[in-house]
Amino acid sequence: MEYQLLPMIGSPKELESLSEDQLTQLAAEIREALCEIVSDRPAHFASNLGVVELCLALHLTFDFSKDRLIWDTGHQIYPHKLITGRYPQFNTIRRKGGLMGYPNPEESEYDLFMTGHAGASVSTVLGLKAGDDLLTPEDNRKAVAVLGDGALPSGVVFEAFNNAAELNKDLLVILNDNEMGICPRVGGLANYLDKARVAPFYNGLKKDVSWLLNKVPMIGESAAEKVGQFKDAVKSFLHGGMLFEEMGFRYVGPVDGHDLRALRKAMEMVKEVKGPVLLHVFTEKGHGFKPASENPVKFHTPAPFCRDSEVGVVFQKKGSTAAYTDLVSDSLHTMMEKDKRVCVLTAAMCQGNKLDQIREDYPDRFFDTGICEGHAVAFAGGMAKAGMRPVVDIYSTFLQRSFDHIFQEVALQNLPVTFCLDRAGLCGPDGPTHHGVFDVSYMRVFPNISVMAPGDSLDIAPMLDFTMEHNGPASIRYPKTGAETVKRTFAPIEYGKSEVLRWGEDGTFVAFGALFPACVAAADRLAKDGLDIGVVNARFLRPLDTEVIFKAIQETNFVITVEENTLCGGFGSTVLEAANDAGLNTSNIKRLGIPDEFIEHGERSELLADLGLDVAGLMAAAHQMHSKHGSRNTDSIVA
Repeated sequence: MEYQLLPMIGSPKELESLSEDQLTQLAAEIREALCEIVSDRPAHFASNLGVVELCLALHLTFDFSKDRLIWDTGHQIYPHKLITGRYPQFNTIRRKGGLMGYPNPEESEYDLFMTGHAGASVSTVLGLKAGDDLLTPEDNRKAVAVLGDGALPSGVVFEAFNNAAELNKDLLVILNDNEMGICPRVGGLANYLDKARVAPFYNGLKKDVSWLLNKVPMIGESAAEKVGQFKDAVKSFLHGGMLFEEMGFRYVGPVDGHDLRALRKAMEMVKEVKGPVLLHVFTEKGHGFKPASENPVKFHTPAPFCRDSEVGVVFQKKGSTAAYTDLVSDSLHTMMEKDKRVCVLTAAMCQGNKLDQIREDYPDRFFDTGICEGHAVAFAGGMAKAGMRPVVDIYSTFLQRSFDHIFQEVALQNLPVTFCLDRAGLCGPDGPTHHGVFDVSYMRVFPNISVMAPGDSLDIAPMLDFTMEHNGPASIRYPKTGAETVKRTFAPIEYGKSEVLRWGEDGTFVAFGALFPACVAAADRLAKDGLDIGVVNARFLRPLDTEVIFKAIQETNFVITVEENTLCGGFGSTVLEAANDAGLNTSNIKRLGIPDEFIEHGERSELLADLGLDVAGLMAAAHQMHSKHGSRNTDSIVA
């Protein structure tokens, strides 16, 4: 498609010169640009199609070169990027070195925070408003948060609502209600918002007070009491705004989120209102592209596809290798067949964790808590105390939000909760908000928790089976990638025991997690260079198999620990700490992992290569250590 308007939009200020017809055309061009992006790469799609008019209305009403705007969650940022000067680079989005798929302050002054986790927008924009009012009150900066209905149940949202009402700051929260998170929304708030969808427009009943005073009888009670009773009655009838009004927000809506004129009118109405305001906007996820609007779950982050006039959409074929996520889901399903104590909990990630079949076959033992990770973990603790065997299946990066509950409600109680940490390690094009590279470091600090990582596909089912028999909490981490298989005589999973694939005289790779196959491949190639390198599949970090690892440190020239986690507090650090405590000489230990920095987005293979964690990088590290420690190390133990 030849774009006529998009190339002309260098900043939001240029929207002001467009007619209504041109704005409609611009919305169509934005949607076409979104369709072109997903023709050759996975990208957040349906959510961005749904906010095109909302984005235009925001930038037409406010001046976000000085006003404040936070998008929550940031995967709906694409239209915003297109009209804030980034159209020329838009075809680089989610590619290494290109635009990020989330807000990025380094790209534009219009992006204030990287927002990859849901729920924090109201808190951050309230903080911005409070700071602006203290430092530059004369600027009268406006503050706007776009909050999705899927993020609404997050506890931090209500903490912010409570604080906003007390501070009484001029704050606008736009509730983008599309009846979805990634999957259909769940819970009591979802039911509440469903009822609001059939309610007529409501703006807090404050503009017509004079009319009310003239109409309400005054006999026996004061005018104020009558007005208050009447307002409460009408709010109960309209239903949609009552919750928010009682929390101290003036409620306005609902408004059609695809009617640009209505949106602009509503925003102009609330722009100068004093105090916290919630504008309730209805949008359709996938709007403007029929396949996405009919199946927004599938088109949240679809595989690359092309449009076909006859069949609609043709997806590119996926690889034949099953992903770790699929293998975990299949194993959990099998466990639930065998053991009625097993139940699965997730936090609005049913589709991402491939739990659809479990939800369908075992609805009474499947629990989607919504985007409430802390609650999910505490809830699992209660189930475990009652005698169930709960599995908490949450992305590594999102489980961070429940840190205190892992400590208090699970580890401290020594309850048999299994944590399945999906997307552990480098999460590819999603970038630094989603890389799961900290979970080893934060899980290993808690007493009682067994910390594990499968080396390949063969470890998955036995490792999960082990957790069901283990009398205590356990975590299992695995990446977002196809699961490789190392051919070997499989060693059963034993508590705190690693698996020695082979010993080598020159050195040893000790792999914790899915880089085990890369270590095997590197060792095989190094053999052609004349180096005899052993490979150990660590399997456990807590407890650590010190017997095997200390043997490698003492009897081979060098040990290279390999992990897809930050080096700070990770597996390699655990090995160093244990060796130091045992009085071993640790100069022949090299750690490979994620350095102390946030890693940008790119394909996982690209990032692994940059970090020296691919086969070539592992070989280079082994050659370096061999050059340094070439002679047999016979004095590793300090007397």
